[in-house]
Amino acid sequence: MLDDLLRRVQSYSPRTLETDRDFPEAAVLVPITRSDEPELVLTLRASGLSTHGGEVAFPGGRRDPEDSDLVRTALREAEEEVGLPPGLVEVIGPLSTLVSRHGIKVTPFVGMVPDFVEYKANHGEIESVFSVPLAFFRDDPREMTHRIDYLGRSWYVPCYQYGPYKIWGLTAIMVVELVNLVFDAKIEMRNPPATFINLK
Repeated sequence: MLDDLLRRVQSYSPRTLETDRDFPEAAVLVPITRSDEPELVLTLRASGLSTHGGEVAFPGGRRDPEDSDLVRTALREAEEEVGLPPGLVEVIGPLSTLVSRHGIKVTPFVGMVPDFVEYKANHGEIESVFSVPLAFFRDDPREMTHRIDYLGRSWYVPCYQYGPYKIWGLTAIMVVELVNLVFDAKIEMRNPPATFINLK
């Protein structure tokens, strides 16, 4: 499975963001464990943070002026937030750039990581680090669907519950893109399902 995953991500052409607006840039790392049953590594952000507090997210953050590129941003933030050494990450390629509800242009980068890493949450930013089998998302076990409107479009985004963790919003959009790419899952986000909750 890993060889197929690597091949698909490496040959993928993500969507480009078509907008005339100039957004601040950020990047996240989408870490996948190098194992027979690959897992996604995610974080629960500290509840006191001013943006996305108490939400599930991939490690990442805003680009610093010193960052040579957005890959560097993703690796630096992953090291700062969860103690993941950049040397242990094999960056495979990007997913599509998105804009957060706070007006930040976010580029996700898929990276392979060993399955033996002991993550150390920076408790000023991260409450916990956890992992979810990538295959968990393959059959789209959503609890509900949120409609998220931005840049003049509507997205019908799954909300997944994994143990105590709710995976939704921008993070869920990234997960769906990855799962569709890796498994040909055909999870639809352009058209509304039977029920959804509207989030402006």
